[in-house]
Amino acid sequence: MDLKEKLKQYNEKFKKPDDAGATSSVEDEETLFTKYYTEWKNKSTTNSSNYTTIPKFYFKLPAEDEVIQQKLREESRAAFLQRRSKDLLDNQELKHLWAQLENFYTPPKLGDDQMINFDDFLKAKEEATEKCKPYFTAKVFAKLQQNDIYGRISIMQFFNYVMRKVWLHQTRIGLSLYDVSGQGYLRETDLENYILELIPTLPQLDGLEQSFHSFYVCTAVRKFFFFLDPLHTGRVRIRDILACSFLDDLLELRDEDLPKDVQECNWFSAPCALRVYGQYLNLDKDHNGMLNRDELARYGTGTLTNVFIERVFQECLTYDGEMDYKTYLDFVLAMENKKEPQAIHYFFRILDIQNVGYLNVFCLNYFFRAIQDEMKVHEQEPVCFEDVKDEVFDMVKPVDPFKITLQDLILCGQGETVVNILIDVNGFWTYENREVLVSETAREADV
Repeated sequence: MDLKEKLKQYNEKFKKPDDAGATSSVEDEETLFTKYYTEWKNKSTTNSSNYTTIPKFYFKLPAEDEVIQQKLREESRAAFLQRRSKDLLDNQELKHLWAQLENFYTPPKLGDDQMINFDDFLKAKEEATEKCKPYFTAKVFAKLQQNDIYGRISIMQFFNYVMRKVWLHQTRIGLSLYDVSGQGYLRETDLENYILELIPTLPQLDGLEQSFHSFYVCTAVRKFFFFLDPLHTGRVRIRDILACSFLDDLLELRDEDLPKDVQECNWFSAPCALRVYGQYLNLDKDHNGMLNRDELARYGTGTLTNVFIERVFQECLTYDGEMDYKTYLDFVLAMENKKEPQAIHYFFRILDIQNVGYLNVFCLNYFFRAIQDEMKVHEQEPVCFEDVKDEVFDMVKPVDPFKITLQDLILCGQGETVVNILIDVNGFWTYENREVLVSETAREADV
């Protein structure tokens, strides 16, 4: 027996009864301390990550009958937006920033453009105001690099970057003022109010009569919702509005000297809005403010098939079998932008007569028979459907060789051609005679 065992036996022999209780008490105390400390620590970590201690006010919107909560939310949002607005650079501060950047430019010039390297960029940051300093970052500098041999960036490009950022923040704040729910999106009525109050600030719209303003607003709003809300949720995100170019096109109308050809290409311009509304009035032969099937069939060159027109009235929102101006605008936007995914989605819903999520041979034949009937009426030699069907599937190259999905139609890049072949006699004729048309165009170019 070794010394350790002897000592252990000796201690057991002379240990008092109270010693065992004391040892057990110490052990219990340590166990309980460890248990409660662990629970407290885990609870603290959970609270900090899941924010379970934040009052419920922040978790849900107040109900309509909770007037005080709604007022509090409105006031807090207004105060927040006001603070954000004060943090933005004003015109005077932007002018000061430009003058300051010119003082720190790094020679030599690149043509007429002044350049600045990273060291001088940091020096300019030290002299900049607190509002400007967030723009002087290595990340921004790297974004604006354009393979300059001295590793510099253009002062003009940096200044334009800052101005663009300021404009985006200003516009976001302006749009957020119309966001009634405060959830980052605008409903149709919210966007209508925004554009209606924007009209007096756009010189290019000064010639519009007051009575036409409601039709103009409807025309403008439909483009936002057609492209940004293809699933018809009834709202568009503010970030999507800022990311697309539509708002730029709308605010372009602030330019008093905007060229006429630019206006004609701008959906939001007065000439374009009047053109679309004028076409609607011309189609409305009975002057009841709505379009029936026969009236819509006269759209464009009047070569849309009756089968397609019938499907439009089946799938789109109508009132007693007639189409209003808002539904007509969606139709026009789809017809004028057939290459866009949103327009292809619009047509796919109409072409999918079985509502199964894909186009098969039956769908193609259903629509192409109307093309064949029109060709017979015009005494043209009908084209065999089997040939057209094979060409369509060859163009689209669907994942399933017997089914064309919406994704297939978008990804193939030939969606516009497929749609034209199936719904428009002129569209099919153009496709069928494409080689002749190309040769004639080349011959005219040579002349």
